[in-house]
Amino acid sequence: MNPDLEIQIIAIIVAVACSLPGVFLVLRRMSMMSDSITHTILLGIVAAFFMVHDLSSPLLIVGAAVVGVLTVFLTEMLNSTKLVSKDSSIGIIFPFLFSIAIIIISRYAGSVHLDTDSVLLGELAFAPFNRMKLFGIDIGAKAIYSMGAILVLNLLFVIFFFKELKIVTFDPALAAVLGFSPALIHYSLMTVVSVTAVGAFESVGSILVIAFMIGPPVTAYLLTDDLKKMLILSGIIGAINGIAGYQFSSLIDVSIAGSMALATGLSFLLVFIFAPERGLVTTLRRRHSQKIHFAENSLLFHLFNHENDTNEALECGVDTIHHHLHWNQTFLEATIKRLLETNKIRIENNVIKLTPSGREYAIKSYEEIVPGA
Repeated sequence: MNPDLEIQIIAIIVAVACSLPGVFLVLRRMSMMSDSITHTILLGIVAAFFMVHDLSSPLLIVGAAVVGVLTVFLTEMLNSTKLVSKDSSIGIIFPFLFSIAIIIISRYAGSVHLDTDSVLLGELAFAPFNRMKLFGIDIGAKAIYSMGAILVLNLLFVIFFFKELKIVTFDPALAAVLGFSPALIHYSLMTVVSVTAVGAFESVGSILVIAFMIGPPVTAYLLTDDLKKMLILSGIIGAINGIAGYQFSSLIDVSIAGSMALATGLSFLLVFIFAPERGLVTTLRRRHSQKIHFAENSLLFHLFNHENDTNEALECGVDTIHHHLHWNQTFLEATIKRLLETNKIRIENNVIKLTPSGREYAIKSYEEIVPGA
């Protein structure tokens, strides 16, 4: 198989595998926990290696998963004391466990191919050189099969425990009432995150794992409120980012992992700005529209309150009303113009008055704001 194609297949598999548990991390506001876990599990890899002295042993994944869960447990235990915040707890446990792993590697694994730089940064360009052979036959890059197995594991976990994950994520109290164990589901998810991270280390490194685990889910979160759609979208976005990043890296000859992380950031930025419902542009337009709507209602209420009042000419006069509303003259004139165009007000003897439709609109709006008024 073409190495270029293999690299892109690995990237797609890693992206989808990481995005599935990443969706629940994002929804549970635990995004930074992924950064913590993807670094601290290095301690589990090191500990397991010194037990079996084999870098290809599956026990390395077990060790990483145990330390990943330990990271979460220690962080939450420290946070439960209420003496430090959640982010501070992560900031203490993460470097503590990670530094132990770095010291052990530096001191005792100098002659072993267990390099911290390759673990942190990764390089997809080398993944096709690590081959999987079955009965002496080369069947492709090993990362395709190892990450493929983890992807299947993650898919099965999400499919079979979808209801539990959904309830625990959005309403842990209800989960407990229904007989689910929030703690069991929580630590199962953290185990999946740990296994996914360590599985992706050899091919992409922890930096790209974090990018794929958080970037696509956050991007999908801005596009939909449906959990199933968010899971599907995050996988698709992650796959597209992987392919786009590889094509960009090939074009200008730069780091593949770095290019994929860049593509992930750029895709999020585009969605952040232009998303139909939650994008920055849409939000600014909505706020502007709400500001205009509020100003129009405020002016109509003011006119209604002073209608047929002895001070109506002063309170509602074209030349004096801005003193009472304390509005900018330009903004006031624009508001008056819109209300004139919609036939909600009229100007009579230099006094702003409500039209019948404006009066009806003002009464209806007031009743919506103050029910029973």
